[in-house]
Parts: sequence; C-alpha cells; structure tokens
Amino acid sequence: MENNILNLVKTPPSSTAGHIYLVGAGPGDPELITLKAMRLLQQADAIVYDRLANPQLLDHAQANCDLIYVGKKRDQHSLPQEQISQLLVALARCGKNVVRLKGGDCFVFGRGGEEVDYLNQQGIKCTVIPGITAATGCAAATQIPLTHRDHAHTVSFITGHRQNGKIDINWDLALCKDSTVVFYMGLCNLQDITTELIKRGCPADKPFAVVAQGTSDQQQVVVGDLSNIAKKVERAALASPALLILGDVVKANGYAQSLANQNALKLATTLPEVV
Repeated sequence: MENNILNLVKTPPSSTAGHIYLVGAGPGDPELITLKAMRLLQQADAIVYDRLANPQLLDHAQANCDLIYVGKKRDQHSLPQEQISQLLVALARCGKNVVRLKGGDCFVFGRGGEEVDYLNQQGIKCTVIPGITAATGCAAATQIPLTHRDHAHTVSFITGHRQNGKIDINWDLALCKDSTVVFYMGLCNLQDITTELIKRGCPADKPFAVVAQGTSDQQQVVVGDLSNIAKKVERAALASPALLILGDVVKANGYAQSLANQNALKLATTLPEVV
C-alpha cells in the first residue's frame, strides 16, 4: 500500500483536480446510508473505505472504480492517518473524484475533521456527507431513547478508548444527572470505566446497555447495571464494534431488555454443558 501511495504522489497532476467526498456510511445496516451518499458511491472513481463501513456498499461502485481499504482496528492500522490523508490528496491530483467512506458519521469520532483540515491545506476541494452515527443507530435498533422527558434531558458522546496508555474521560460530564452517556470505542475498557464511575459516586444500580454490531444481522445486546455489566459482557463474548449506553433510558420501555434476554437464551443454548 505504501508503495502504491508513493507512485500516486509521483504521478503527474491532472489539469483538473478531483473532488473528495467524506461520506458517512451509517452503522451496520447498509440500507441506512443516505440517498446522496449512495449516488456518490455509484459515481466515484475511487472509494477509500474504513473497517466499519459495511462492505456490501462497495457493490454499488462502478466496475472500474478503485477500491482501497484503509481500515483500523485496535492497535492495528492498515495505513497511518497521515498516509490516508496523503492518499486522498494524491488521488484527487490524479483527477479522480473520491468517496472517503467512513462508518457512522465522519464527524463523530471519525477523524473527519483532521482529513478536512489536511485537504484544505493542500487546496483540495472537499464536501462532507453526514451519516447516521452509531449512537442514534443503536438507540433506534434497541428502542433506547437517548433523550426522554422522564429520564434524560441531555445526551453526551464520549470516547472510551485509551490514549497514551490511560483512559482520558471527562468524568464530570459522564456523571451528569438526568443524562444519557454514550461511550464509543470503550468495549475493551468497560471494566475500568464502570469501576471508575462507581468510585466517583455513580449509583451501582444505574442501568447500562452494551450494543455490539448494532443495526446489523449480527447485533447483540447485553443489559445490566454498573455493578454487573462488565461480567455479563465478558460471558457473552461480544465482538467489536460495540457501543456502551449508560442511563435510566436503557430501561425506559423494556425493549432493550427483551433483546438482551433473547441474546442470553441463544448464548445458553450454544454454550457447552458443564458436568
């Protein structure tokens, strides 16, 4: 991949530069992409796509479209962010119209802002197409209302991954009363997050839900509270991507709990019997 980028950079620039479209693919369900985003996918000369963008969306590309994977997993980046930005510029300077396809929404923990800044610095035209972010997608799929007159007047999106070896969370924001808190990228740090919240005064019985692979056919839901959610998730062996939702809204109508009960029943029937 790195050699290919270098070759693109060395390619003589086209007389007419292409255009970069930062496109939010939405969550797991490929039908949750917008009409505008779909049209751009069908017209693109190149699609630079992430791990969380449903690969079925690539079926809508033209036959001669360049499909370039630049996905990231925890501690595994197929291409560093700086080189992704360089790749976008190189493709545009070759005269290609490029869709930069990201899971969810480009501007919600998607590093879209960094790419826009770089493209602007290089004089490359860029347009951002919003997508359904994981929080609203998972909330709809599990019928957890992120805001509710009886339970939550505000909602906060917080990144739950580690930076420089430690969790860097605005705990005051996470502890706001009458609020829903959504943690992105926090599955592997769930135990640390819940322990720290309880330590800082959050009630141990505060409802907590984890939605893995939300809106997709592989969606799994685990519901509990701060004191037991980590153990429940460990037993369920959830796979990322997963979203963590903290707040009374988790139990607002009981639907998320019913999904969790179904998941638990499936798990119980697939686990080997202990003799």
